[in-house]
Amino acid sequence: QVPLVESGGGLVQTGGSLRLSCKFTRMILSEFNNKAMGWYRQAPGKQRELIATITSARTTDYVESVKGRFSISRDNANRKLYLQMNSLKPEDTGTYYCNLLTNQYSWGQGTQVTVSS
Repeated sequence: QVPLVESGGGLVQTGGSLRLSCKFTRMILSEFNNKAMGWYRQAPGKQRELIATITSARTTDYVESVKGRFSISRDNANRKLYLQMNSLKPEDTGTYYCNLLTNQYSWGQGTQVTVSS
């Protein structure tokens, strides 16, 4: 079973919105509740970067480029992580991945987001 399953990507116009979802399939609930995790983005031709994080206490943080537009959240009961993306820009185009911040799982397939101008 793949440990991380991302979904929700797609093709949108500039200014549009998407909501990404991630399921941690292998983690037991108690473990999930205690983990900090995040969303990562890999733009075409670039390295994967961490763009949003959420702790077990639900403290969030974002890279400057997505602050005020993206919102990370978690559903502990269902072992899911979400990323609400609003006011999308062409530079948000890329493959989006979820993972823990430390002791990471092997990467999932990600979900592709393409923002057209």
